[in-house]
Amino acid sequence: MKNMDEKKVEHKMSQKQKTVISYFIIFFLILYSVPAQPLNPGNARPSGALPEEAGDFVLSEDVDTWIVRWEDEIDPEFVKQSIITGEQDFLNVTVAKPRDGIDLSAWLERWKQSPKVRYIQPNQQVKTAATTNDPLRAEQRYLDMIGAYTAWDHVRSNTAITIAVIDTGIDLDHPDLAANLVAGYNFIDRTKPPDDDNGHGTNVAGILAAIGNNRTGTTGILWNAKIMPLKALDKNGSGSEDKLGEAIRYAVDHNAKIIVMSLGLHRYSPYLHDIVQYAEENGVLLVAAAGNEGGDVKYPAAYPTVLAVGGIGSNGAIIPESNFGPELDLVAPWEAYTTAIDGRYQTNIGTSMAAPQVAAAAALVMAKYPDWKPVQVRNMLRQTAEDISVKGWDARTGFGILRIDRALTAAYKADMFEPNDERQSAAELPVEYQIIAELSGGTDQDWFVVQPAYKGTLTVKVTSRSSSAANVQVTLEHYDVNGKLLNTYSNILGKSLSIPVTGVRSYLKLSQTNSRSTVTLPYELMTSFLIYADEYEDNDRQYKAYRLQARSQVLTGTFHQQDDFDWFQLPITQNGTLRVKVSTDTFRIDPSIVIQRQGGAPVTTNKWDEGKTEYTDPIEVTPGTYYLLIKNVISDTTYPVTGTYTMTIEYTPQYIDPNEPNDRAYQAVMMAVGTMYNGVISHAADQDWFMFMMEPDSVAELYIERIPSNRTISLAIYDSAQKMLAVHTSKLGAQDMLVRTQLNPGMYYIRLTANEAFQNQMYGIKVDLKPLTAGFIDIQSNWARGAIEELVKLGVVEGYGDYTFRPDNPMMRSEAVAMIVRAFKLEQQGPISYSDVPVRHWAYQEIARATAAGIIRGYPDGTFRPNDYMTRVEMAQMLGNALKLLPLQQDPGFRDIAADYWAAGMLAALKQSGVLTGYPDGTFRPNAIATRAEFANLLYKALQL
Repeated sequence: MKNMDEKKVEHKMSQKQKTVISYFIIFFLILYSVPAQPLNPGNARPSGALPEEAGDFVLSEDVDTWIVRWEDEIDPEFVKQSIITGEQDFLNVTVAKPRDGIDLSAWLERWKQSPKVRYIQPNQQVKTAATTNDPLRAEQRYLDMIGAYTAWDHVRSNTAITIAVIDTGIDLDHPDLAANLVAGYNFIDRTKPPDDDNGHGTNVAGILAAIGNNRTGTTGILWNAKIMPLKALDKNGSGSEDKLGEAIRYAVDHNAKIIVMSLGLHRYSPYLHDIVQYAEENGVLLVAAAGNEGGDVKYPAAYPTVLAVGGIGSNGAIIPESNFGPELDLVAPWEAYTTAIDGRYQTNIGTSMAAPQVAAAAALVMAKYPDWKPVQVRNMLRQTAEDISVKGWDARTGFGILRIDRALTAAYKADMFEPNDERQSAAELPVEYQIIAELSGGTDQDWFVVQPAYKGTLTVKVTSRSSSAANVQVTLEHYDVNGKLLNTYSNILGKSLSIPVTGVRSYLKLSQTNSRSTVTLPYELMTSFLIYADEYEDNDRQYKAYRLQARSQVLTGTFHQQDDFDWFQLPITQNGTLRVKVSTDTFRIDPSIVIQRQGGAPVTTNKWDEGKTEYTDPIEVTPGTYYLLIKNVISDTTYPVTGTYTMTIEYTPQYIDPNEPNDRAYQAVMMAVGTMYNGVISHAADQDWFMFMMEPDSVAELYIERIPSNRTISLAIYDSAQKMLAVHTSKLGAQDMLVRTQLNPGMYYIRLTANEAFQNQMYGIKVDLKPLTAGFIDIQSNWARGAIEELVKLGVVEGYGDYTFRPDNPMMRSEAVAMIVRAFKLEQQGPISYSDVPVRHWAYQEIARATAAGIIRGYPDGTFRPNDYMTRVEMAQMLGNALKLLPLQQDPGFRDIAADYWAAGMLAALKQSGVLTGYPDGTFRPNAIATRAEFANLLYKALQL
């Protein structure tokens, strides 16, 4: 029935009702076609005035009535307090305002809290969104990212101020720019107008103020403006520091209020710093590009009072090439479609395209708040940026992406860092910056976190921005990363504090000294950073040069003071080759290398520009004192730099062979046994000859060490008649080689050669004579020597090819079987089916014979595991089987063998026969790995039965 009733209502709707609904549909379509705005557009308030707040609402003169939607019936009390200007029955909506004499804020607060009210909102003015008819507007996608279209609903032009563009000039006849240009100046050629012969300045001007809504080309962020072209860069986009300073001074003196500079240099300049301060003191806002090298922010952007602008990708991604650091304020789109010379248009990229976007935004803010000072404009743009990446300020994106719409509609915050009343909510404070904030009474605390990239000294200066707070004093406290108080500084206003900091986070807390104060103190906080003095200071003069060891090494240095020169002393004791490399982690260092032998002429290397690694050519050095000078040549006078350099010293000594001349057999050096002889192969045809005397019943052990990794050495052995007996060559990459050979008694020669010469490393060679015992060099003092000797006589053991028996090595199962077969002369052989003993196995015959004799049976899984090491109990079991002993039904008498142990009977039989004795502590240790000496000894005992 319910559905039927609804259909009837729909059927009985009058044409008038349908018309009303249609109007509301149109109303909402228009409303939602305009991007949502904060409640205060702010464009109707007096110049410089800030909006007032009421509850959660920002009150604006644009709003004179309020829309109230009721949950059910309208509250009669509301009717008494309000003037009803409209009603919409189908939404249960009333449009009203408070009656005369009723406070608006109280009225709003009451009805906002009423349970009968679903919502109450301002009845804002609705208008079509501002747009332009410029045909290439669709190419300017960056305008969407920065909220330009929405911003134009509020402000779109500013012809009350002049904006100077210091660049390559501007195309003065460009149809999309000419009407927005005022007289400028050409500092490159003072006889000519500031016309653009490069194109860069015209690109910048088009982003800033191509004429809007003129059915031509593109639109600037400012539709109408007064742009002053100042040509300080030539046709190659280059210019001098003095012309840049002159252009800034000219702009200030000719009443410009904003100066945009899409240019820069890596070096600090006190001259430019003074010019920048002159602009600030005269109420002129400077905006500059950060640079496009992926390194430090360039100057003048790096000065604290200049808005430093980096670039961001069209998708909001960080651009690696955009310069970054503690001076960065904002980022704006890196790519822009804009005006070009000769009346054309083009796309360009870089922070040069981002800077004019911020300058234009500043101009729109000034149009709304013409009485604001540069510091307030900077503050507004920072606090309304769209935060990306790390929350709050960060070195890559500053305070975030420029948002012009927010800058024109948001309520201004005198302290944009609040809430930062606790260490946990501390705001990021860059270490090369200027901010403004406020302490609202004695209980307010402002916490900031600082994290320089290096250890050093942080300078902090806090000044009052209010003459009415003359008697207020401020205390600063410095805390470490864990919240431990490090120092307290009292009465700091107007003073410069030098605070030692490390490369980890620490905290600053500002508060009024008088905790009972009720005065609000607006303040300015300026920070700067000085890097630490490196460990080699004081070495600014040659006679103070830091003494280094004559070897290859790497060290890190800093330029922490004006005209910092770093001298080092390198005492060379033998001939060699010296090469020096200097790299840096900042573009603010242009490293130069000077090498000078004491008493000789200096050799300077400075091939590359700032930030690039410098290499010296390899130079031949002889014994004496050499001086190295590392300096920053970015300018004639250099200033402290936040950054480090790394010096790599490559010293390759050229060794002299002490055995020369020994290039012929008759010059051979007689070697003493056990003595190491050092030498070099100094040229391709070099041969080093040695000789030694061989003793009877010995093995000559020839050992070569310290072979260069990229060389091979060949060792040839000759008899006394100089007949070659053998040649041995090391493997490439091997650093040593061992040769063992048995020779008849007499004199022998050794000849050493290399595949290539080397003088920067000495090889070592020695000969040892190892006496033979039963044909082995390693059993003379072994406890099982007698058993091994007897087994050799019986032909049971043969050892390894290098004259060793290796008595202490573990015994492999296949080796044990082979020795048993030879010892017991087993001949009978049958087929075997061990999965891991193929016919090609070296011990296949022996394993087959031992299996046929019942000595071995393998494992339940069908394997024999010939390469496994044999345990002592396996050794005993094999020998017991070989002796055909029957297990005894008695305890074998070992502390670690239980009577029911699986091999207890065989161990008892072997012990009774005298073959097994165990260890002195009464144990047998059945699971221990049997050594070759243990097995030989047990096998020999077994053969004696």
